[in-house]
Amino acid sequence: MARIASSPVARLLLAAHGALAGLTVDVENADSVKAAAALVAEDLMTLYHGNETGQTPGIFDSPPAGDYWWWTGSTLWSSLLGYRNRTGDTKYDETISQGLMFQVGPNNDYMPLNWTASEGNDDQGLWALSAMAAGLYGLPNGGNNNPQWVDVAKSVFDEQHMHDRRVDEDDCAGALRWQIYPFNKGYDYVNSASNIAFLNLAAQLAYVTGNKTYADAASDTFDLLSDIGLVTEDFDVYDGAQADDCDVNKAQFSYDAGLLIQGAAFMYNHTGEDGWRGRLDGLVNRTLDKFFVDGAAFEVACEESNRCNTDMYFLKGILLRTLGSAMQVAPHTADKILPVLKSSAKAAAAQCTGGDNGRMCGFKWASGKFDGKTGPAQQINVLEALVSVLPAGGATTGSNSNGTDSGSNGQNTQGSTTDDHQSMGVRSSVSVAALVGSALLGSLFM
Repeated sequence: MARIASSPVARLLLAAHGALAGLTVDVENADSVKAAAALVAEDLMTLYHGNETGQTPGIFDSPPAGDYWWWTGSTLWSSLLGYRNRTGDTKYDETISQGLMFQVGPNNDYMPLNWTASEGNDDQGLWALSAMAAGLYGLPNGGNNNPQWVDVAKSVFDEQHMHDRRVDEDDCAGALRWQIYPFNKGYDYVNSASNIAFLNLAAQLAYVTGNKTYADAASDTFDLLSDIGLVTEDFDVYDGAQADDCDVNKAQFSYDAGLLIQGAAFMYNHTGEDGWRGRLDGLVNRTLDKFFVDGAAFEVACEESNRCNTDMYFLKGILLRTLGSAMQVAPHTADKILPVLKSSAKAAAAQCTGGDNGRMCGFKWASGKFDGKTGPAQQINVLEALVSVLPAGGATTGSNSNGTDSGSNGQNTQGSTTDDHQSMGVRSSVSVAALVGSALLGSLFM
């Protein structure tokens, strides 16, 4: 197992908070949070084998040898990119770049040959958002004529914007299907994750490039989700609908709400429009009310009933990542979001008392007790919880010749104020994240 501390400084900082047994952290102290996050990241990387000889870069062990589907790999890279951005720790750069680039596929669109036949639009969107984060944070792309990160994200947008990916008739006309190919189970299902991922990607591309096509796509997608009933007037976000009759499946998962919040935050920042602010604020209020119990993130669809599967374990971390991003992009939301993120981070760290090293993390946080369920998702979730309370901008952000194209930044600062940024100790740089998608919902509902 990993060492108790990754450095003498981290060891001393955690010892000051009684963290040598477990992972106690002072969420009001940035140095304490960074030290704890470094340990969680270190332990997380002991569970990734893609950079070892004979293994596949970019993904966790997948079936039949392992239990992790392709999409989960991108959550690792999005998490480490957020960690990099907020702590300034760049030691994982080569591993992140290798993982993201190895899975990009022959057409630079995250449709690698080993997974193309089975991946869904949500899977592809998830990887595209990871690439988007890599570009915004200036992650080197490895050179050797590799594509620029944002160009990869644009390619995914272009493909998902096409009519052949979408329902062409009846009440769900225009919606992005869950599956890409008709022979896959779920082709006749419109899942919110695919459409929200597309909206989020479009919003971020609008923010970066100022291109109206992207902004229009984000707006049209929100309208469509509302018209179908997947986003309600009370800002509940439902899982999906059958493509033929648009009958809505009212299950709710935290990542759908979080990803939509992030997309709305980018659109409000980009446009400064009251309409986007209203959507953003409504989504934040409803999501904080629904997906947190006693101040800790809680996956309401499965956590209390102990019915979460391997894929569902990843969703809580995505919620925290996207809330942290929204708080940076639209600082007025911090008054509501930041206290909840801090209480959740405290609860998350407190239950990391498992494993041979005495600090591996579990899935359930509200009880404050380690539940015995360890794995990549559990480590990612806690890493996201800790990282989300740190100011952005610890590492290089924005355009970089290795990561982005030369498009202008379309940021509109009407959605924020200098005082807001100064009071939070942050820059107006984005904290982009991923969403989740996957072959995951096949195991849930199909």
